[in-house]
Amino acid sequence: MDALVETSPLNDQRDRLRRRLAIAAMILAMLIFGANFVVSRHAVLNGLTAHDMLALRFATAGLLLLPSFFLAGGLASCGGLGWGRGVTLAVMSGFPMSYLLLTGLGYAPAAHGAVIGPGTVTVVGIVGSVMLFGALLTKQLVFGVGAVLVGLACLGIAGTHHSSPTIMLGDLCFLGVGLIWAGYPLLIQLWKVDALKATAVVSVLSMLYLPVYALFFFRGFDVVPWWIIAAHAFNQGVLNVIVGLWIWSWSTPVLGAAVAGRFPPMIPIVGTLLAIPALGEIPSGLQIGGIALIIFGLFIASWRSAARPASQAHQSQIPGDTDEKAEPQRRP
Repeated sequence: MDALVETSPLNDQRDRLRRRLAIAAMILAMLIFGANFVVSRHAVLNGLTAHDMLALRFATAGLLLLPSFFLAGGLASCGGLGWGRGVTLAVMSGFPMSYLLLTGLGYAPAAHGAVIGPGTVTVVGIVGSVMLFGALLTKQLVFGVGAVLVGLACLGIAGTHHSSPTIMLGDLCFLGVGLIWAGYPLLIQLWKVDALKATAVVSVLSMLYLPVYALFFFRGFDVVPWWIIAAHAFNQGVLNVIVGLWIWSWSTPVLGAAVAGRFPPMIPIVGTLLAIPALGEIPSGLQIGGIALIIFGLFIASWRSAARPASQAHQSQIPGDTDEKAEPQRRP
């Protein structure tokens, strides 16, 4: 008993430290994801094409994850996921999604990508949670989704009246990104797939694009300075695909799903604000209104675990993220 009493304060201190580290890690992940829209658009506007960025993304992440994740699970079983599930996940978060994202950044402002993608993912994710997992809709959740939809409509109207006709095309690409990407976390949850294993499989399968790139889109290594190529390879393959997802996956079970769900609204804030000094993209009045509505709606919809399983509507527990056990409701 004395030993238990003596170690209890130490355990509490460790828990507080892990929680603080998880909050810091989650903030870092949001900064990485939000800044990627600006960094990628800067690359596209300064010599690199969407195909170049795709090759850097999948070559870097795929080669780094190939030995420890994909081959460890077995080639015959597609890294332990099965080829059907592996290919499906690769379509949703591999080449098609990434191509739409990087193509859209060549036509529309980075701020549009940072808000349209997460906004669409939120709406589709809520609908999918209701249909697949029996989640309940609350007034707060419906209000937040409504604000997101109105904000998306404002951006669409602003795009049709913009001096550049390509804005709408870019926004449609970002909408496609949101529609494709939204199914990825739903299937991860439905199939109970480890996030890092899924990332490894997606990255390795997406390397099938590299021969196509080498044959039809490769322009040589002298189109831009080598340090720019290295920097964007690090940003695309290491920061966004490996580091961002890893710290997201580690932080979520530490904080709990209800608290972790409050961080994604940081993505459009980071992307919108960073695009002003980095790219000189000053949004119009209608665009500012649309962006503000989407950010506001995301905060309202994610501030509490608004969509909850019907069987747990009156309980004080939420599902765990890495297994089927329930974990106590945590507060920040």
